[in-house]
Amino acid sequence: MISRRSFNYLFGGLVSFSQLSKCDSITNDKKTVSNDNIVVSTWNNHRANQIAFDIIKSAPSNLLDGIEKGINSVEEDSDDRSVGYGGRPDRDGDVTLDACIMDHHGNAGSVTFMKDYINAISIARKVMEDTPHVILSGRGAEMFAKNSGFPQSDLLTEESRKDYQKWLEKSIYKPEVNIERHDTIGMIACNNNGDLSGGCSTSGLAYKMKGRVGDSPIIGAGLYVDNEVGAATATGLGELVLKECCTFLVVELMRQGYSPVEACQEAVGRIIKKHNTDDTQVGLIALDKSGTVGGYAIRKGFNYVVTGSSGTNLIEASSYYK
Repeated sequence: MISRRSFNYLFGGLVSFSQLSKCDSITNDKKTVSNDNIVVSTWNNHRANQIAFDIIKSAPSNLLDGIEKGINSVEEDSDDRSVGYGGRPDRDGDVTLDACIMDHHGNAGSVTFMKDYINAISIARKVMEDTPHVILSGRGAEMFAKNSGFPQSDLLTEESRKDYQKWLEKSIYKPEVNIERHDTIGMIACNNNGDLSGGCSTSGLAYKMKGRVGDSPIIGAGLYVDNEVGAATATGLGELVLKECCTFLVVELMRQGYSPVEACQEAVGRIIKKHNTDDTQVGLIALDKSGTVGGYAIRKGFNYVVTGSSGTNLIEASSYYK
């Protein structure tokens, strides 16, 4: 008898042959709901996790508040050179931000190519809650932020300006692995009711072409949440994540029975199989309905932070290339 997983592979489903031996059937049964509040974010964003966790712990219904405020803390940190204030600029010297947010009802909001407003994740949430749209971009996003009462601010710090002036000497564009110039904060969380939400914010690739938008503000690429199954978020070279709709893929694989780490591994494997990954990095993290967490990357060096009632742990993700 052919298993459902084998059937899915043979007839165009999401499953690869390498995974067939891991689980010979899939189930639509509801996953056990986590009885803990859990926050997971890309890279060593310890403080952001704690801020989010404390808010969610105080009121589990404040899941989005926790994610928003946790990410705000990174957006406002000038020492983080890849998110919000102090982010490295594009080739014209402008810092432009991308962000998205998604709740447990499947609602989503996003801003892209936005200048002069630090808290991109908050504006993305406002798009989700106060407009009929999902994405606002460029000047439209800026006008919406202004009309919504968000303060304007110059996002280019003196340190980022100096880096930009130095870059102009040779103007060589080459994303580098595991450094801040393309490292987003992606955060996913569940409360003790089993509800899931997530957010993602970045200033994008340093010295990118004007108007470039990566995966971070795109639902299904930089972030995806399905409250029946789980949530996933991504970091690294956004073009690779976009081409494979990685976070949507990860969640759909979890729906089919993959664990979070297996789902991330499969998605990374597809990138490696189909695209040139020389000197590039993509890291994925996932959280399922039961509170199980997993992550995987193209190359070593990607880590993520998990915070729960027992404390916070920094985890080094497994990777394809060691």
